[in-house]
Amino acid sequence: MNATDVQRNFKDTVFRMLFKEKKNLLNLYNALNRTTYTNTDDLEITTLENAVYMNYKNDISFVFDFELMLYEHQSTYNPNMPLRDLLYVSSVLHNRVKNENLYSKKLIKIPTPQFVVFYNGVDSQPEQQILRLSDAFEKRQERPALELAVLVYNINLGHNQELLDTCCLLKEYAQYVEQVRTFAKEMSFPEAVEQAVEHCIRNGILSDFLSENRAEAIAVSIFEYDEEKHIQSERKEWREIGREEGENKVLQLMQKLMEAGKTGEMKRALSDPAFREQLYREYGQ
Repeated sequence: MNATDVQRNFKDTVFRMLFKEKKNLLNLYNALNRTTYTNTDDLEITTLENAVYMNYKNDISFVFDFELMLYEHQSTYNPNMPLRDLLYVSSVLHNRVKNENLYSKKLIKIPTPQFVVFYNGVDSQPEQQILRLSDAFEKRQERPALELAVLVYNINLGHNQELLDTCCLLKEYAQYVEQVRTFAKEMSFPEAVEQAVEHCIRNGILSDFLSENRAEAIAVSIFEYDEEKHIQSERKEWREIGREEGENKVLQLMQKLMEAGKTGEMKRALSDPAFREQLYREYGQ
């Protein structure tokens, strides 16, 4: 299976493959909230395939116990998560209330939103941190009129041990990722993924899941790594251009194009200064 096939057919990551199953998702929810719900009948997984400005292949959004939860796995730190989540949750809520009369005297109830990121990248990050939308405001306010907070958990082994011990599946996922990285130091990444899968199956780490979904898990792991490496390569090229034009200006443009999913424009802008200037004007820079 080549990379194009993987991109077209496997939009999930291993994390999403694991936790899109209601039983597993409820177990993760219980671990975070220290509850013991067992009935998945009221758990409503929410999808929004055409969310504007989003490429949410790493997210799992669901409604349960009057809460709208958005869980996302990330292997790279992203300070723009509050803004991304604001755009996403606005689309989700619009979809939920589109048939309601917003001008009536009746108060329309909506589920309480919560935003969580599970980080397992190689860059050093704290055990937990809160990213706030107000951090991005150009004019800071003591009591911002609009706020959105994203709780980020570092789920690399050795961090948030209580959470990992409470949700065994999350712990085993972290062990799988760590095993891939260990083998990747000695061999090519595709070989490392193959060896990690074999090792985990033999040692009871996600063994049932990896045995049943072996080919797909290997494919999405390799594609996710290739995609992340590609993004990092493009960021390096942008930074080199940025030294000449003002790094912040270039990086802001790159971020806007990434959020809009305009990878073609990003590639052209790298080699075409005139097109880059056109994009600056188009995005008000």
